[in-house]
Amino acid sequence: MNISRNEQRALHVLALGGCILHERDNGPKITSVTCITREGMILADFDLSVFTRLRRKRLIASRWGCPYRISKRGLASVRAQLDNQGSVTC
Repeated sequence: MNISRNEQRALHVLALGGCILHERDNGPKITSVTCITREGMILADFDLSVFTRLRRKRLIASRWGCPYRISKRGLASVRAQLDNQGSVTC
């Protein structure tokens, strides 16, 4: 699967325990997203287009209204790094 550099960065952050906070308008459409690391810092290169690509590829998921986190498919497709030992929890 082809994953861009910005998508790969976001997946690394999520694999290490980060999350994606999303905001909606009055309807079901998501209007803004913010990728936050486990230390509380914000990923600068993350925007709505990267979010929709990750969600379309099913690399991230939200369960029971929680913030978006990396899915098992996302953990399998993220490139191997020594510090990518995250878990999928909500």
